[in-house]
Amino acid sequence: MHLIKVDPRALKENPDRARQTKSNQQADALMLATIKAVGIVQPPLISLETGGGNGYIIDAGHRRVRMAIAAGLDEIEVLVAEAANDNGAMRSMVENIAREPLNPVDQWRAIERLVALGWTEEAIGVALGFPVRQIRKLRLLANVLPAMLDQMAKGDMPDERQLRTIAAASREEQVEVWKKHKPKKDDPQVTWWSVAQGLTKTRMLAKDASFDEDLAKAYGIVWQEDLFAPADQDSRYTTDVEAFLGAQNEWMANHLPKRGTIAETTQWGEVKLPPKAERVYGKPTKSDHSAWYLDRDGKVQSVAYRMPEPKVPKGKAAKADDHASNDEPVVTTKPRSDVTQNGRSMIGDFQTDALHEALARAPIEDDTLMALLVLAFTGLNVSVQSGSGAMSYGGKRFARHAVLLIGEDGTLAFDPDTLRIAVRSMLIDVLSARVNQTNSGIVAQIAGDAIGAGTFLPNMGTEAFLSCLSRGALEGACKDTPVLPRARVRDTRAALVEHFGEASFVHPSALFVPDAEALADWMARNRAADDGEHRAENDADELSNDPADFDGGDAADDASIVTDDERDGTAASDEGEAFREAAE
Repeated sequence: MHLIKVDPRALKENPDRARQTKSNQQADALMLATIKAVGIVQPPLISLETGGGNGYIIDAGHRRVRMAIAAGLDEIEVLVAEAANDNGAMRSMVENIAREPLNPVDQWRAIERLVALGWTEEAIGVALGFPVRQIRKLRLLANVLPAMLDQMAKGDMPDERQLRTIAAASREEQVEVWKKHKPKKDDPQVTWWSVAQGLTKTRMLAKDASFDEDLAKAYGIVWQEDLFAPADQDSRYTTDVEAFLGAQNEWMANHLPKRGTIAETTQWGEVKLPPKAERVYGKPTKSDHSAWYLDRDGKVQSVAYRMPEPKVPKGKAAKADDHASNDEPVVTTKPRSDVTQNGRSMIGDFQTDALHEALARAPIEDDTLMALLVLAFTGLNVSVQSGSGAMSYGGKRFARHAVLLIGEDGTLAFDPDTLRIAVRSMLIDVLSARVNQTNSGIVAQIAGDAIGAGTFLPNMGTEAFLSCLSRGALEGACKDTPVLPRARVRDTRAALVEHFGEASFVHPSALFVPDAEALADWMARNRAADDGEHRAENDADELSNDPADFDGGDAADDASIVTDDERDGTAASDEGEAFREAAE
């Protein structure tokens, strides 16, 4: 057997070779890369052609010859053996069967040797046809317990995520976990998932941190690099959960807004709001509060909430009503509605924000504005009071609009534009569709319908709102969409959220359409109130005997909004009528 150099294109394939099936493209690419990088390490084995020919046939190394041709080599070294009487069939069989692939542990040791000789990870990847990610994965084995390496050398390898978890643990931690999960005599395989689970530590990501590097150093946080994270994002993390959360809490304490508070969370990661607080799903106002909290990932989150206004003492009449309420009939349980109470609260917030947007920006005729102003002051959430003994809640709020219309001498002095601004602002302060004591009732729906407030409603195809719908209502939302209802409600909801991410969805119950029955009842109730005109005039006389109490300036200062229960809506209307008659 001797070594010669030949043109690889002059060699002939052996028809009796053992490997007849076509090799896969990945294996060919790997060999081509290695040949380009370091040449052919093991020369192919050839022999003289039998049967009178004068050429050479390949006994072993057909892929090496093909890849040498693909690499553009004009000459390669080959080993020439004596011709066999079986045309090299046995040699080809033995050469392919007896070969054992290099196990991952030996690959890692070879890579470490190359790195020590000055090879970079990128250069090794090019030479071996490996992705750099694969090279880095194998290099993680440097941090693995030797006993685990012996198991991996047998071909029993964990997946990449499990290997990262194991390599990130200390040697002492690995020893303790390996004692519990090392292979038994009757079961030579290792459950790497259990090993990784025993070594798993919660990671707090630097990209989720609100605090700066100075605060991180103060808490002794040392960032580690995740080598497998995408290159275009901050891949640092820490397993010191206590220090991370402490730094986040200190940052929140230093940056809380004026009406902000740091809130705790439930075991499910939901924020705990103060007692009687109502979460605001729409746009928060200046008077709303914000609660800052840390979610399960340690990120700073915030929600807006609203506290109820203090109730006004109602005296003996209120006590009488309280006693009367004990005699009211018991209301039987109603079937579950399509939208939960939380969903209705969200709709109320959305409608109120849309109503306010429309009042501020939509084109509205002057006569419509005046009609809306009348409607606003007949809402369930409004009771206008003035005179001695009246508790002022909304007076200052209304006064800031009134001063725009009053001149220095105390007389009305304004231009049409100023009037429009004042009236719009007044309507925004009064009208509300929120599901609580501030709800204006049917008049908010009439007003919203009149000015097209529905066009200002936000996209309600979100996880937060769709989770408030029953199965029937959720499947109804699939109508006119390509989304088909799934067997599981949460799958249907997820499909709708994805679909409505690029389209707008408004639940029918959120539209500004006055309920026909409620509208008829409201109109009948308020028409009947005209019959009590005489009683209203007497009430007005009791409010004040001095007309000076109702001059323009004092009326603006003393006018107020107070919250009432829904059952007091008619009484509020009567009081407003009494105020108007007395002012005249």
